[in-house]
Amino acid sequence: MANPNPLRTRASIAAGRATAWLSRRIGFGGGMIGGRVALKLDPHALRRLGRDRTVLLVSGTNGKTTTTLMLASALGAAGEIASNSDGANMPDGLLAALVAKPHAAYAVLEVDEVYLPLVAEQVDPAVVVLLNLSRDQLDRVGEVRATEREIRAAIGALPFSSVVANCDDVLITSAAAGAAHPVWVGTGRRWHEDAASCPRCGGAIRHHDDGWACRCGLARPLPSWSVTGDRLTDPLGTGVDLGLRLPGAANRANAALAIAAAACVGVPPELASARVREISDIGGRYRVVRRARHSVRLMLAKNPAGWGATIPILAEDTPVVIAVNAREADGRDTSWLWDVPFERLRGKQVVATGERCADLAVRLRYAEVAHRVHRDPVCAVDSLRGGEIELVANYTAFRELVGRLTA
Repeated sequence: MANPNPLRTRASIAAGRATAWLSRRIGFGGGMIGGRVALKLDPHALRRLGRDRTVLLVSGTNGKTTTTLMLASALGAAGEIASNSDGANMPDGLLAALVAKPHAAYAVLEVDEVYLPLVAEQVDPAVVVLLNLSRDQLDRVGEVRATEREIRAAIGALPFSSVVANCDDVLITSAAAGAAHPVWVGTGRRWHEDAASCPRCGGAIRHHDDGWACRCGLARPLPSWSVTGDRLTDPLGTGVDLGLRLPGAANRANAALAIAAAACVGVPPELASARVREISDIGGRYRVVRRARHSVRLMLAKNPAGWGATIPILAEDTPVVIAVNAREADGRDTSWLWDVPFERLRGKQVVATGERCADLAVRLRYAEVAHRVHRDPVCAVDSLRGGEIELVANYTAFRELVGRLTA
């Protein structure tokens, strides 16, 4: 069959693949650079490479990489899948994933929430998965309600897409309410701090046992899928046991959304859940690393909502090392630390580390959490008495630690 892409697109793809190969050869990795080169040579390459595929997009503030991996795993029996499993979720990273597998019939793509409107317009997705919306990288992303409005407009312009949305998140429900084909999932998530008021009218959101509602009429929809404990109930009223190897309610929510999205393209829930429950590691997250006298569990928490999900799964009576950077990929603004419920760490042995350990130490002091300060996270681990350690880091600190501790 003849290649349907014009010469310019084929040339940009070839140049991108060559650049990625060269980048890997010289030790710089090959992820986004190939996509960046291809987009420079052909700004329409994303639209053209997304054509004639079944595209599923995953977006939101927290859980994108995990849910994308779960969804790609659930679709594993459907054929070859293009996916940006490395978390490169801006347009050049998405294009790199499509360039790497130009003949894959399916594409499962993690998309930064700011870029979701642009990407959705270009690739005409079969499914859009909306996880949650909360404050994150305010210096780059801006106010979360502005993001909700932009996603709401983009969803309203997709007449054929199924939108799998977390109906326990007020902002996500508002964004997805105008979808032509909504699929509501009750995840049981309970992070309310970014949606005390209605994104439509500004009125107070009232929370109750059965959900939430505003006086303007915006309210929690009746979910067709719902998580209760470790069980996911489907639209037919039957259910599957999740039985995840990944800890916590947040991962059960991610799995529910992934399984519901897979069902939209014909994957039975039993098969999808069986594939999802095999996952135990997402780019090093939750990995347990042996280091000399220590057993270190690595976790990622990059904003208040992420910390709200992480603190409940920290082991009791186990020291906690917290690493915080503030580079471009993290967001330069560290004011988010003041919205993290660090007070729950009182009584634990805590070490503040990372490039912004001083900012973290001030926050811990006001939370009345006894702690020590050590700028280097690995040295901080080595300074503790032997045994188990929980190491929680934000984005760039986590990526560096995975490399250092698992090399």
